[in-house]
Amino acid sequence: MPDRSSHLDQPRAVRRGLRVSRREPDPERFGRFAETFARFMGTATFLTWMTVFIVAWIVWNAPWGPDRWRWDEYPFIFLTLILSLQASYAAPLILLAQNRQEARDRVQQEQDREATAQSHADMEFLAREVASLRLGLGEVATRDFLRSELRSLAESLQAADEEPETT
Repeated sequence: MPDRSSHLDQPRAVRRGLRVSRREPDPERFGRFAETFARFMGTATFLTWMTVFIVAWIVWNAPWGPDRWRWDEYPFIFLTLILSLQASYAAPLILLAQNRQEARDRVQQEQDREATAQSHADMEFLAREVASLRLGLGEVATRDFLRSELRSLAESLQAADEEPETT
């Protein structure tokens, strides 16, 4: 059996080096995450779960909660810190999602503008074509015109047949 690697019509086997090749990072991945996150934050589900979380936190750490398991006393400083961190991350993510949406809207608007311009040019061309057809039809004999001409020719022939010949 011949060695397949010696054939010129066969591709060589890929040799892997010592370095592990990594996938190229997807530049749109974080943007898609930001849009998904912003979309989720605007839902009733998020607001419901956030409300449940905050109420549970306050009930657990309130003076009527279990003494031994409290980790954030009444001013709820740790809860305030968590909510501030959430807001500090949420705001830029929402802005990023809005910027991406604005870019998509701008591209869509440009495509709509180009399609409108093309439609306008097509309509103007068709209007000129219809106008030239009307002008052309004005020079063409119509059916009524031909009938009247044939009728007058038939009448003149009939009148010529009825006249006595004077030769």
